[in-house]
Amino acid sequence: MNLPKAIKDLVDAQNSFDSTAYANCFAETAVVSDEGRTHNGRGEIRDWIEEANQKYRSVMRPLDYTENGASGVLSAECSGTFPGSPVVLKFHFGILDGKIRNLKVTG
Repeated sequence: MNLPKAIKDLVDAQNSFDSTAYANCFAETAVVSDEGRTHNGRGEIRDWIEEANQKYRSVMRPLDYTENGASGVLSAECSGTFPGSPVVLKFHFGILDGKIRNLKVTG
């Protein structure tokens, strides 16, 4: 599967639990929506993924990726220490200048 570099780097960072590398995949003013919460800016994104990594130890296995211009949707099997693991989630990305500018995670 041919993933944009920012998304491939994000999956690699997630699977190695590297919250700093994960956050660096995002634009400085990026926005992430997940589990009913919104995280604004690279600092909040790093804090959010660090907390999630400690809590859930989630890893991603990409299943499918579709792209439409600067937007894309990654379907990935996510497994970890959370109830219902594993689960397939959809990651809705907006990418600009090689950085993720927005991400919405849905079930």
